[in-house]
Amino acid sequence: MAIISSKKQSPEPDKSDEAQSGQLPLSVKTASGGSKPPKSPRTAVLQDNLDPNDHNQGRAAVLQADPEPEEHGKQEEKLRPQRLAEYVGQKDLKEVLDIAIRAAKARKESLDHLLLYGPPGLGKTTMSLILAAELGVQCKITSAPALERPRDVMGLLVGLQPGDVLFIDEIHRLSRVAEEILYPAMEDFRVDIILGKGSSARTQSLKLSPFTLIGATTRVGSLTSPLRDRFGLVQRLRFYELDELTEIVLRTAALLKTSVTYCGAEEIARRSRGTPRIANRLLKRVRDYVEVKSRGKVNQAIAAEALELFNVDPCGLDWTDRRLLSFMIERHNGGPVGLETLAASTGEDAQTIEEVYEPYLMQIGYLSRTPRGRIATTAAWKHLGYQPPESQLTFLS
Repeated sequence: MAIISSKKQSPEPDKSDEAQSGQLPLSVKTASGGSKPPKSPRTAVLQDNLDPNDHNQGRAAVLQADPEPEEHGKQEEKLRPQRLAEYVGQKDLKEVLDIAIRAAKARKESLDHLLLYGPPGLGKTTMSLILAAELGVQCKITSAPALERPRDVMGLLVGLQPGDVLFIDEIHRLSRVAEEILYPAMEDFRVDIILGKGSSARTQSLKLSPFTLIGATTRVGSLTSPLRDRFGLVQRLRFYELDELTEIVLRTAALLKTSVTYCGAEEIARRSRGTPRIANRLLKRVRDYVEVKSRGKVNQAIAAEALELFNVDPCGLDWTDRRLLSFMIERHNGGPVGLETLAASTGEDAQTIEEVYEPYLMQIGYLSRTPRGRIATTAAWKHLGYQPPESQLTFLS
């Protein structure tokens, strides 16, 4: 019997058809007769436009076409402090956690479950990574909206090793089913699974390794009482002081290899709303400004000049903040103004105004909430260059 090779049977693909369909062959023949993996479409387009005899040109194109996707992530990762001693600010919180870590190590137990709450950007995720590093265990990070189905939660819990840290961001957004699965897991380190259906269904408990759950939330009041009460430690992260933010800016500048004077770092910190995340973001924008303008070392004058370009004033107010206050002063004589009126007049969403812009304006004393509506305070009038009328001063007093 004659054996017919499938290689001879299959016709050679038409290169013109491949070009029209936009698809690449499964392998590419080399000059030596072997094969190599297909080029990605982006790399292939670049190389097809090059001189085939210029090998250096082709190599450079491949390097530009296929950058490392993890490079940006690694840069962000190295900005985070790795140990509790490197963490700047939150002195009271660090002292409490240091005692808890030492006690857990002495007893050779897992750390109590920890709930961290406070405004965004204050370092809740960073603190969870530091705790895992101090305990010498792994840290698995997820967010509550990602845990939609019971098997998502079960898979995370079953895969934890003894002492591991499970960090759930925005834990107040957990679904009811996922939350109830966590109850026995947090208390007894077990999960209950149902086997079978109907009248033959039965419950079986699956034992888990002791672990530490760290929950982070910006709305601690939105957590249900049963979940909140199962945390052994409930700690709040506060806004950072000016000297703490200045130290953070100097540390980040050293990691980014950016020359910054102390006064320049202080100017950036002053406009950062008491938040390290904003401080690091503003530092990067100032760095871009200096590199493009070739102004040398970042001092106070250059930092102020760059941040004014990005519409960040000395109190940390951006264009939208000033627009809200100016609208209240110019159109409504400082208020009171209703939230819906502000939203309709400025084109901003009412929830965005209430949750994004108002908290900081209230924190620095530029906005006040009353039963009749929002009021721009005397400090806001003066900051924007307006002279408050006598009626406004009498109303506020």
